[in-house]
Amino acid sequence: MNSVPFDPAAVRALADILADTGLTEIEIEGKDGRIRVVRAPSPVMAASHTVPVQVAAPVAAAPAPVAAAAPPPAADDDARHPGAVLSPMVGIAYLSPEPGSTAFVVPGQAVAAGQTLLLIEAMKTFNQIKAPKAGTVARILITTGAPVEYGEPLMILE
Repeated sequence: MNSVPFDPAAVRALADILADTGLTEIEIEGKDGRIRVVRAPSPVMAASHTVPVQVAAPVAAAPAPVAAAAPPPAADDDARHPGAVLSPMVGIAYLSPEPGSTAFVVPGQAVAAGQTLLLIEAMKTFNQIKAPKAGTVARILITTGAPVEYGEPLMILE
């Protein structure tokens, strides 16, 4: 295996991006090698999904947190939808070409194959995410400025 020069500044820069965006993993690859930085999610993020328990609440109210925990399978369903547009990378999503301008697409809009749907910023580069097929935008699953992970569903095209 060839030895690749270790660049501590690049690792620190990637770690800063993880901290700034709340992402848990980032990877860059170039002709000289590849750097991958992974961090465990903060305990605060995990705790944000818990439902506070009220001491005076009746026992019958206990099943409510189970219903509140149901949305994650819906995200899995969205990823398996035949019209799902999945994120090809980790980054920050933008629904318009610049702040304050009109969105690339809106729900109910017809799109052509290859039409730009949104941008994902990764490593200070804006990457166009294009429609894989013609259809109608049924749902937009992300918001502008939201961090996205590889394989995360972004939109549903019908």
